[in-house]
Amino acid sequence: MSNFILFLLLYSYLLIALGLGDELPGGVKCIEEERQVLLTFKHHLIDPSGRLSSWSGHNCCQWNGLSCDNHTGHIVKMDLRNPYPYTVYDVEWDFVDYQRSCLSGKIDPSLLSLKHIYYLDLSWNDFKGIHIPNFLGKLKSLRYLNLSYAAFSGEIPHFLGNLSNLNYLDLDYSRHNNDLGETLFSKNLNWLSRLSSLKYLNLGGVDLSMAGVSCLHYVNMLPSLLELHLSACGIDSNQLLLSLPTLNFTSLSVLDMSANYVNSSLPSWLSSITSLRTLDLDSNLFFGPIPDEFSSFKNLEHLDLSFNQLEGQIPKLIGNFCTLKTLNLAANLFEKEGIQDVLNGLTDCSNTTLESLDLSLNGLEGELPASIGRLHKLQYLNLDQNSFSGSIPESIGNLSSLRQLILSVNRMNGSIPESLGQLPQLVHLNLSQNFWEGILTESSLINLTKLDFFSVSTVRPIPLIFNVTYDFVPPFKLREIHILNCLVGDAFPVWLQSQTELSAVTLSGTGISGILEQWLLKISSQVEYLDLSNNQIQGKLPFQFKFPKLVRLDLSHNQFSMSIPLNFGQLMPNLETLSLSDNHLDGTIPPSICEIQYLSIMSLRNNHLSGEFPRAWSLWSEISLVDVANNNLSGNIPSSMGIPSSLTVLKMSNNNFGGEIPSSLQNCSLLSRIDLSGNNFSGNLPSWIGSKVKLGILQLRSNSMSGHIPQHICNLSNLHVLDLAHNRFSGTIPKCLNNMTSLRSEEFSYWDVSDFGEQITIISKGRELEYGNSNVNLVKGIDLSSNNLEGEIPEEISSLIALRTLNLSRNHLHGKIPSTIGNMSSLETLDLSHNHLLGEIPQSLSALNFLNHLKLSYNNFSGRIPSGDQLRTLTDPSIYEGNPSLCGFPLSTKCPGDDKPTSSGNLPVQDKDEDGNEKLGLYASIAFGFITGFWGVCGTLLVNKSWRYAYFRFFDNIKEKIIVAIAVKVTRLRRTNL
Repeated sequence: MSNFILFLLLYSYLLIALGLGDELPGGVKCIEEERQVLLTFKHHLIDPSGRLSSWSGHNCCQWNGLSCDNHTGHIVKMDLRNPYPYTVYDVEWDFVDYQRSCLSGKIDPSLLSLKHIYYLDLSWNDFKGIHIPNFLGKLKSLRYLNLSYAAFSGEIPHFLGNLSNLNYLDLDYSRHNNDLGETLFSKNLNWLSRLSSLKYLNLGGVDLSMAGVSCLHYVNMLPSLLELHLSACGIDSNQLLLSLPTLNFTSLSVLDMSANYVNSSLPSWLSSITSLRTLDLDSNLFFGPIPDEFSSFKNLEHLDLSFNQLEGQIPKLIGNFCTLKTLNLAANLFEKEGIQDVLNGLTDCSNTTLESLDLSLNGLEGELPASIGRLHKLQYLNLDQNSFSGSIPESIGNLSSLRQLILSVNRMNGSIPESLGQLPQLVHLNLSQNFWEGILTESSLINLTKLDFFSVSTVRPIPLIFNVTYDFVPPFKLREIHILNCLVGDAFPVWLQSQTELSAVTLSGTGISGILEQWLLKISSQVEYLDLSNNQIQGKLPFQFKFPKLVRLDLSHNQFSMSIPLNFGQLMPNLETLSLSDNHLDGTIPPSICEIQYLSIMSLRNNHLSGEFPRAWSLWSEISLVDVANNNLSGNIPSSMGIPSSLTVLKMSNNNFGGEIPSSLQNCSLLSRIDLSGNNFSGNLPSWIGSKVKLGILQLRSNSMSGHIPQHICNLSNLHVLDLAHNRFSGTIPKCLNNMTSLRSEEFSYWDVSDFGEQITIISKGRELEYGNSNVNLVKGIDLSSNNLEGEIPEEISSLIALRTLNLSRNHLHGKIPSTIGNMSSLETLDLSHNHLLGEIPQSLSALNFLNHLKLSYNNFSGRIPSGDQLRTLTDPSIYEGNPSLCGFPLSTKCPGDDKPTSSGNLPVQDKDEDGNEKLGLYASIAFGFITGFWGVCGTLLVNKSWRYAYFRFFDNIKEKIIVAIAVKVTRLRRTNL
């Protein structure tokens, strides 16, 4: 009997599965017409990952992404959102998974047959820039429409205004990387006014710059609106009305107008939206103070006014926002003081809710108050790039919920407190670039079990010292560690060896002298950034295994020796930045280095490398900077160097390269800096310099180049440094040098400088000067010395008013110094020595107020040396030696008309005897005056008794009057204060 019952149950299940499988639990069937519509809709979509593979069979209500009405069976919901949407700061997000899951193709009009659909979500797909279909405006039942980040473009169809039942509209495009260069835009938002039921509107990233002043006018006609997102819409000050006659969206709880171009004070109507919980106005140009009317925001939870130009004090009223969870005032112009009032106000709330506080990039000063320890719910604290001083308050240990603490780039000093070790939730700790001193103990790290980012450095000349026991093993596993100018010990410490999950490592200036290959092996599979620079690490390069993810490697300023491994390129296939400079490496540059396809920066300067440079440059597609200066490399520059057009900086100075500069370099249109000094290059200056390549720095000194300096070099309008010294150039100096506009303007001009820490060596004032990234754009100089140039110094050179160094020495120049040379107001160094110049030195030379290095020796100058305040400071006679016809200071030779030799300026020196007689007369006059004055008064008082009494009685009376007057004044002041 039981077997029979089981048979009946199985038979019934098969009947249901085969005959009634298209029915819903309530017995309502999937509607066949709609099933056919969905199959047609699917047919026009491209689905690389098979997300719609379930769209088969009869039960369309069970298909992925669809929902049916339980009673009617009609399709009411279609959710085809990409299951891998990007989330900000999501380190686990995988672009490949996202891209594979993107639907694309065509939105077929058959969708109109789904007349009961009220929910449509196509977000985070890739429809390749097609327009939003007009027919979507006929889906009258829609209450939810989300087309955000789906790569639609073109004008938003005004037919969307027909969706009168719509509650939710999301067309956000603000974080989408559109490779097609297209975007959504709207020229008129009047269609919005018909969406009277709308509660959520997101037009982020939609270009509204052409929508005119009506932009907010139509939004203000939506009385039910609760959330408004207009981020990165191109809205300017004219479109943001500073006042609205009637405010309709007073129920608004979220307002986001970040990343626009509003250049005005904060609009007055904001304070009327008292229901606001989120206000985001970051990344605009708002100026002026935060108005007192903001005190009306009693329910505010998130306030972001960062990256504006707000000024004045941070108002105390912000401290009264006891519901505030997020406060971001970063990157403004607030007054330096006032943080104590704000923090004290926030901590006065009976139940403070603040979770995130960002006051970075404001230049705030003072010490952090101990009251900060009362923000017990704080999870994120960013005070980066201010001028806070003093030590970290011990109360910081009370912030038990704190996950991120960023105090970098301040002026904080003293020791790092042990109370930091009492933050069990801390994940991110950045204490870099401060003035820390003393010792960092393991007590500051012992309880940080969740820490995965740690950065600390001091800018003091005396480094911070890590004082931990040798076998100390911390409780955390770091993902990133950055320690600079902090001594961790000679040997590689055990606590660092325990960190085997690192993806970014900086141990620069830490005093380590060795590194464990076993530790490198453990991190090799995942490390992306490795900086061990400025240490004393010796021996061969520690690379015997593959680093598949390594992007940046910096081992500069160590004592590595021996050669670079031959298979170096295979070991680090994804490297982008390589610096092995300032070591003792020898041998050749391995050809495999050219197999690193995405290498962008390569610095091997200051080593003992020899041989020829690898010739497979064409394999590099991203190379930007190549620096092999100060080695023993030889041979010609390979012609393949010009194939990667991305090359920006080429430095090969002080080697043994020879031959001509290859013409293939003209293909490098981005080339801005060339330094080939100190080699054996020959031939003429290439014609493509100035025509196809616009350089900022050209250094070819100390070679064997010849020919004339061509006119087309004057086309280098952005040139800062031209150094052709110590060659065999002949002919005249081009008169067109005044076409170099960057040398004619004192305005700051800029060319791209990488963040790599590039240095530029300039020969000036007779010595080598090093310039780094921070001041390289200030260097402006021309050096044509030690050539065979002839002719006159062109008058046009005087128009280079921004030039700081001019060296034309050791040529065959003749004629006079241009009389207008005084116009070169920025000139600091001028060397015209060892030429055949003649005539008088122009008086205008005395107008060069910054001149501190001058050489005019060994010419044929004549006449008086000009006088002037700045020239008086140049007292070395060798400046003018070799000019027998010169006279005047600082030379001992007197000029005609001077009675006696001059010692300063042109004033004759006084005779010593005459000077002695004058001093004797002066002393006699002083003595006679003293005797007459003293005895004329005091002698009379001594002789005449009555006069003596009257004299002292007079001063007694005066003294009493003064004392009485002071007493009366003090009494009156006291009464006034009472």
